[in-house]
Amino acid sequence: MRTDRQSRPARRRRWPAVATALLLIAPVVLAHPGERGAALLLALTAALAAAVALLLWPLGRVTLAAAAAGAAGVSLLVDLGYPGPYRLPAFWLPLEWLALLGVLYRAVRRLPERWAWPVGGVVSLAAVLLPLRFVLRMPQGGAAGPVGGVLFSLLPVLGVAGASLYLRVLDVRRERAVERARREQRLDVARGLHDSVAHEITGIVLEAQAGQLPGQQAEETAALLRRLEEAGLRALDSMDEMVGALREGRAAAGTTRRVGLADLPELVERFGTTGGPRATVELAPEAVGLLAAEAGATAYAVVLEALTNVRRHAPQATAVAVRVAAEPDGRAVRVTVGDTGGPAARRPRLRRRPGAGGTGLAGLTARAAAHGGSLTAGPSGPSGWEVCCTLPGR
Repeated sequence: MRTDRQSRPARRRRWPAVATALLLIAPVVLAHPGERGAALLLALTAALAAAVALLLWPLGRVTLAAAAAGAAGVSLLVDLGYPGPYRLPAFWLPLEWLALLGVLYRAVRRLPERWAWPVGGVVSLAAVLLPLRFVLRMPQGGAAGPVGGVLFSLLPVLGVAGASLYLRVLDVRRERAVERARREQRLDVARGLHDSVAHEITGIVLEAQAGQLPGQQAEETAALLRRLEEAGLRALDSMDEMVGALREGRAAAGTTRRVGLADLPELVERFGTTGGPRATVELAPEAVGLLAAEAGATAYAVVLEALTNVRRHAPQATAVAVRVAAEPDGRAVRVTVGDTGGPAARRPRLRRRPGAGGTGLAGLTARAAAHGGSLTAGPSGPSGWEVCCTLPGR
């Protein structure tokens, strides 16, 4: 919930209005030489309510809740013990009543929930009972006067309370929507970068395992070390980018580059040169521009996850083929990743574990469905495996 914490210049702009109100009080008080005490009491009560309604809080250690409750309490005490003639309240009553409505608006909309309702109730009571200060002291009054005064005051109080409560609800919804959008965007960036890091680390592990085989030549060892260094640097860059994206405001700023179908040749080439099986890619030119940016990133993530699973679960695979083509009607793009070997029983299933973090094929299935597409994975041929993702075009 928003508060009234603003800069000093913003606070200072409110003080002239309060000072002007106090200067206007003096002539009115001096105009009643025989009743200065009662006039001063009413003037200060109205000025206190106006100050709470106009000034920005907190002021020092005085919070808006304390100031609003204090102004309402003083108003109620003056209602009970006002010692002067009944004509004076008739002049100050409209000013104090409008100020109390302003205090009610700020209390209901701005205060934390635990203070908004009790403080708002006290301020509402003070505003509703304020007309009784005048009508109960009239020399010729009956029951109609107090009842009419209370009803006359009650309707605007209910209107102000309802309007401020409605705006409070809108503020809460807006803040939650913004926070939810930021969180989803940060999680989306983190999931994509996590997949990239997992892909690079898997390649590093396989390269290290290959380097332990006997009979390695010096040139092969040097090339292996270069590939390990490049993969490690890419993983570190991805980690740095992920940490930066998770910081407040970075994800919403859109600083992370979004990958898509055009980046698949580089991904497949890197996969084939880091200890994996022979990999090929067939990318139809007409398919590149069919997908929106978000759908293209999902397609890239599907290929990345499929290649990573080949390394993890199909060490016997000798070839991997990535194919991207537009559907015959030109309204969708089909992305398939298939390999030629490896036990199908070891492959990851699409069934999602309770509490899973949304990564892997299960999370990608949900992402594809969110774009109106589908993702399937299963055995292909005698011992192969194929992942197929279909995404609608723009």
